[in-house]
Amino acid sequence: MRKELYKFKYESLCRKLKPILEKKAFEVYIADNTSDVRKLVERIVPEGAVISSGGSITLNECGVIDLLKSNRYKFLDRYNSPDRRKTELEAFDSDFYFCSANAVTMDGELVFMDGFGNRVAAVTFGPRNVILIVSANKIVKDLQEAKERIRYIAPMNAKRLSLSTPCAVSGICHDCDSPQRICRHLHVIFDSRNLPGRIKIILVLEELGL
Repeated sequence: MRKELYKFKYESLCRKLKPILEKKAFEVYIADNTSDVRKLVERIVPEGAVISSGGSITLNECGVIDLLKSNRYKFLDRYNSPDRRKTELEAFDSDFYFCSANAVTMDGELVFMDGFGNRVAAVTFGPRNVILIVSANKIVKDLQEAKERIRYIAPMNAKRLSLSTPCAVSGICHDCDSPQRICRHLHVIFDSRNLPGRIKIILVLEELGL
């Protein structure tokens, strides 16, 4: 019953959000589940395309990383590169860049928080297409709620990355000055009207990522 109720809520949110995002020149899809996400990716991305990605639990949970590593595409694998910085710079000339967002507001704003900034840099400029896979649990009311959500999940991300930040110990954001702090680059994309359709958003009616 719980799953069905959340599905009802998430579908309502995504149906309302979709035209708001489209009005801002984002290309928007709604996927019922992770299987549908993979099918959408196969439909959108032509075989042989040069693909890159940011780090993302969501991409792994959807099986998208496994798909990108298949023989269908030329995947710039930052995860297993002998020169990670070089691979991340090569991502700027890729055909498609995959990642998620930390939050999407009901006003159609895409919100990101990065530690090093490679993800926000690539989303902003470089790759010919950006595909954001965003689960409905990341939809928030406004920018203030987006920032609160980021502070809430930051300790879990720090723990996942085995960092020694205060939040990775306490589970609570300390707005710290640690050299390993992952909350350094707050970035908001308000619209894509300068490059209509470059940013493609797949809204997923499931809880994924953090």
